[in-house]
Order: sequence, then C-alpha cells, then structure tokens
Amino acid sequence: MGWPPELGRVVLETVDSTNTEALRRVGQGDMWILTHAQPAGVGRRGKRWEMPKGNFAASLLMHSKEPLPALAQRSFVAALALHEVLDGLGVADISLKWPNDVLVQGRKLAGILLASSQGAIVIGMGVNLVAVPDMANLPEHAVAPISLHELLHSPPSDEEFLELLAHAFLKFERQMRSYGFAPIREAWLTKAARIGEVIYARLPEATLSGTFTTIDETGALVLQTAEGPRVLPAAEVFF
Repeated sequence: MGWPPELGRVVLETVDSTNTEALRRVGQGDMWILTHAQPAGVGRRGKRWEMPKGNFAASLLMHSKEPLPALAQRSFVAALALHEVLDGLGVADISLKWPNDVLVQGRKLAGILLASSQGAIVIGMGVNLVAVPDMANLPEHAVAPISLHELLHSPPSDEEFLELLAHAFLKFERQMRSYGFAPIREAWLTKAARIGEVIYARLPEATLSGTFTTIDETGALVLQTAEGPRVLPAAEVFF
C-alpha cells in the first residue's frame, strides 16, 4: 500500500508520550508519531496509560483552522478508522464505546485520546496488539481488556498496524472534510456499543443512569433518564 505521501512519519524507540511529542512538533507539518515504548502515556482524566512491550502507541498531528468542537469530532473519525483496520484483519464482534474506546467481544482493545494546541489537533491511539495491561492497575469500572494476540494467529507489528491505520484514517478524514460530521455520526452509530441499553455516565457532580439513545449532531451523548433526556458533551461511561 505504501505510506501516504501527504503525511510525515516518525518512529521512535521511546518517548514520554506520543501526544506530548506531537504537541512539541506543532508547526512542523501533519505527521504520525509512533513509539515502541511510552513510559509516561496517559489516558482520559490524566489516568496512566499502561503500554506492555509490543503494543501500539501513536499520535496523529493535524494542523487545522477549524473550531475546537469540530476538531474534537476526530475521535469518531479515529474510531471508525480503527474499526475498519480491525475488520480488515479479520477481527469480529467490534463495537465502539462512547466517547473514545474500541471494544472486541465487549472488551477494550483500543483507546483514543485527543489533545490540542492553537491551530492543531493531536489524536492519540493505543492498541493492545500483543498484551493487555494488568487489571489491578485499571480504574474502577474499567472494561476488561483484550489483545489482538488473543484473536489472531499472527497480529501485525506496530509499524504494520500504523500503515493500515494511516490509510483508514485518511479515508474517513476526507469524508469528514467533504461532507461534514453527519455521515461520520451515522456510520459510528451503526457500530455503537450498548445503544438502546441502560448505561451509566459519571460526571464530576453525579453519576447518571439511563438508556443510551443516540449521539447528537455535535457528538454529545444523549441519555434518556427517569427525569428526561440529558445531553452530555463529556462523561465517563461504564456498563
């Protein structure tokens, strides 16, 4: 397939965090940054992202003049790209957990974390290619992890996975730029985990329960609660 010529590609033996490294390179062009080791990776809410050796950690740095809410919708672009790569590898039972996880057989295989700087967005992605993090180190209510090694006889290397992912992301990014968020939203909803089911959404001030009905035109979660519908731009979701 070859590397997309419009994107830079940086492969590092180790770096504190690919998102942090991408932010250091703002202004140097659009690029993917992959690391073989990431001792200071973080997930949502600043939680430590554990990366066993051989797993995938990479970030895409994209420069854009779009407003931040539109840039934040790239988490859905990333989720669709990960889904397409996994499906192409022969993985079955893939679903997308709002706002930023990819599940296989109901277990977490991949996560997405966004960061931003003036005029740029960074989309970080971690994938359990060969190993899973220690459950003892995961936060309460965390979805049990799974690795590609458990699913495929010969999972791709991190660099092989990066090339597949770069092409898949470009496909959905071009769709986003041509037609806006609406077709991305519709495609994401067809793959959404637990849609139509009762879920829990943890907010800073409370934890809500309700039926996950949809995501709105901005990407916010729409939860039907006993008190009526709630639209949540951000929350920590668990089942």
